[in-house]
Amino acid sequence: MKGLYCKSAVSDAEPKFVIQETTLPDALINHQVRVQVKACGLSPLDLKLLSDVGDQRDLIPVGREVAGVILQVGPKVTSFHPEDEVVGILPLDAPCSGLCDIIDIDEHYLVQKPEKLSSVCVAAALRDGLCAYTALHTHARMAAGQTVLVMDGASPFGLMCVQLAGYHGAKVLTTSHSPDTHAFLEQLRPSVGECVIVCEARVIPVYTGSDMLPLVLEETGGLGVDIVVDSGVRLQEENDRETDEDKLLPHKHDIISALGVGGHWVTSHQDLQLDPPDCRLLHLKSASISFLNPEVWTASSAQQGRYLHILKDIVEKMSAGVLRPQPQEALPLYEATVAMETVQRRMKQKAVIQL
Repeated sequence: MKGLYCKSAVSDAEPKFVIQETTLPDALINHQVRVQVKACGLSPLDLKLLSDVGDQRDLIPVGREVAGVILQVGPKVTSFHPEDEVVGILPLDAPCSGLCDIIDIDEHYLVQKPEKLSSVCVAAALRDGLCAYTALHTHARMAAGQTVLVMDGASPFGLMCVQLAGYHGAKVLTTSHSPDTHAFLEQLRPSVGECVIVCEARVIPVYTGSDMLPLVLEETGGLGVDIVVDSGVRLQEENDRETDEDKLLPHKHDIISALGVGGHWVTSHQDLQLDPPDCRLLHLKSASISFLNPEVWTASSAQQGRYLHILKDIVEKMSAGVLRPQPQEALPLYEATVAMETVQRRMKQKAVIQL
């Protein structure tokens, strides 16, 4: 059978994605289950993270968010049976690509998939749901009545944050990066007889040149927000080398200034650098920062039970309509290489392959 793999790049060269033949062992061991994959989500590979954790393989498996049906279970499996529909995220050191027809995976990385939830939908959105849950619940300890500022609320990750915060009774502020995304965010309103998606999110159109900070302070009566979740940060003032998309990112000082007393900033920026004045302002507000790295859930088994509880809660909320990701067009396997190259270059935020 065939799977998609990434050839390790030399120096700063772009990684190359190739379809490669692979085989599975004849027998399952201990807690392994054999899964027939129905759909697989594609997200950008963090090659630097893989290098940092010592993954030096020449061929790195691609495609880790999977949904499928169990074909066979190992001798010590207790949670699943053949023909169960499951969903999960393969660990960083998984030997197989999620785009293989059949994969072997430990049962402790999987949860049951609700019957009415499509494999394509959950494979496309599971990682973003996990990131949103980790940011708002695990890091920020979100509570009802708090004010949450989500950057780029129309991105797959941002939309999950907006919906999850609204469902839990938070006041949501978010930014839009284009007229289309602004219109999309504005129409997120509760419908009669449906689950509440978001509690009247206030959308700030940063693409028009609007200054985010004054509008945030106006919305909060000058007190600032309790939680900020970013999707990237500008560390320096604008320069000629920045892309148009980079110019829409908030400056780190604006984020810190938007925080209220005791506020919490969850950042996705791996190389965030704070100057002494920034640290001083955080100290005056008694505010805190945490770094969002969802890979820690599968990189360590220290909180395995909590991780599985989060995955189960995410798929149940998706099934109930609380979390409603934007629909993704399912692509055939023969388009996987081109789709992954597009995702890796950040020309597209997400792709999902239907097997």
